[in-house]
Amino acid sequence: MRQPHSTLPNTFSVLWGWRMRQRLREDDKQSKEMHTMTRLTQHDFDPEVLKLFDQYVHGQLDRRGFLSQAGRYAVGGATAASLLTALSPSFAATVVAPTDPRIKASYVEYPSPNGYGTLRGYLVQPANAKGKLPTVLVVHENRGLNPHIEDVARRLALDNFIAFAPDALFPLGGYPGDEDKARELFGKLDQTKTRADFVAAAEVLKKFPNGNGKVGVVGFCYGGGIANYLPTVLKLDASVPFYGAQAPAAEVPKIKTPLLIHDAEKDERVLAGWPAYEEALKANKVDYQHFVYAGAQHGFNNDTTPRFDEAAAKLAWQRTVDFFKKHLHG
Repeated sequence: MRQPHSTLPNTFSVLWGWRMRQRLREDDKQSKEMHTMTRLTQHDFDPEVLKLFDQYVHGQLDRRGFLSQAGRYAVGGATAASLLTALSPSFAATVVAPTDPRIKASYVEYPSPNGYGTLRGYLVQPANAKGKLPTVLVVHENRGLNPHIEDVARRLALDNFIAFAPDALFPLGGYPGDEDKARELFGKLDQTKTRADFVAAAEVLKKFPNGNGKVGVVGFCYGGGIANYLPTVLKLDASVPFYGAQAPAAEVPKIKTPLLIHDAEKDERVLAGWPAYEEALKANKVDYQHFVYAGAQHGFNNDTTPRFDEAAAKLAWQRTVDFFKKHLHG
């Protein structure tokens, strides 16, 4: 059994305390610069804290429960609350700015008759596109359309795709700007309707005027589960789930879509379902590739949190873009 924080080396405690104090002192004006200079990684946290945070993010542990249990690992002048702050997303820096002249972006609504009726999403296209382009549905985590997912959509546009990222929280007022409130709202959604909303989005993209008729999907965490689900109910041209819940084995025979599946070595929760899923994929001769990124945590592609793994994210993203180019541009 792992002992509490007393087993951690003193150098870890000192480094953690210093880096935490540095981060908490950053003001809004300097946040982008300082975020880069003092960026925390998974290695700055006890592995047990990362597990607790994963449980918190996925609703298995409430805020009070996290703070109570994480307090054992608050060292070097840190507190349980500061641990939670440090692990939570920081949207100060973006890879592609919303005003980047190479893209054109807008919020658009679309019909979802079998879901919540009307949904809104973030549509991003290359500014100087020539001809019709493939479309990619971008599915967020369990907190709605936050700034990070919008940034992901913009990145796809720079790679010559039309990206569309719906906000599942739109029926409840949309992403509220606060991750905890967003997670709470997300728990109130009727998931049958929400899944139908993403099905409707994919159908809209198939007929999008500027699209070439080919549709891919990429999703993260909750969105990874949707990226696994959609091929069981739709024929898509490519699907890329990042660390998402697998589709039930009984649904796998319906999959006719090529899959590129990204998982993290330290994501025990998601990987627990992989053996049975892979067996079903092989039995049904599904076209799939599966990569497990060594040393990476669940959420490794999200560059707004310390669970971000730069090497794993860079490799997974390049594989994703190449996969979409192969299956959508042809």
